[in-house]
Amino acid sequence: MKIPKQRRRGKDSAGTLEGQLLVAMPSMSDRRFARSVIYICAHSDEGAMGLIVNQRASNISAPDLLERLGISPRGEDDAVSNDLLELSIQVGGPVESGRGFVLHSADYFAADSTLSIEQGVCLTATIDILKAIAQGNGPNRAILALGYSGWSPGQLENEIQANGWLNCPADPDLIFDDDLESKYARAMAKLGIDLSHLVNDAGHA
Repeated sequence: MKIPKQRRRGKDSAGTLEGQLLVAMPSMSDRRFARSVIYICAHSDEGAMGLIVNQRASNISAPDLLERLGISPRGEDDAVSNDLLELSIQVGGPVESGRGFVLHSADYFAADSTLSIEQGVCLTATIDILKAIAQGNGPNRAILALGYSGWSPGQLENEIQANGWLNCPADPDLIFDDDLESKYARAMAKLGIDLSHLVNDAGHA
């Protein structure tokens, strides 16, 4: 697994959305992002990269994935790690869907492969973190995303200006909560928006 080139943090860029949530407007025309909540891992003048945190991968389980990777999910007592069984596998986006990215709490950190983002949220995209999770030594909170969402330079800014997205501060509880079905409404609520009152044809504030 490999973090894409857009991961460069670009903290000197004005208006960076790194570490924030991107929330799709109800009028989002791209089905892949309909009602999606995306955690932005990197945003600079080189582009942006994020992971959808509310789309479950329906065709694979964590034990199945680790078996494909040749990782044993069993410890010394030959019992499957609870951390493994509870690992949420999600669709991170349409780009390079065969690659995995683990978004996790900062209690796991590998100096050569973990990217610290914001508020105790980190990103690791090497197989070592999956081995640690399988052995019960992984982070306290984690989601595994297959693929990522990427934008070329200026593309995300243009989509936001065209009312494709809203953004708000990230909430670790929302990011890692396994109740995926409620995340979109909860993210909208963080913006003070009641979905039942939101029409599709939104104008600029």
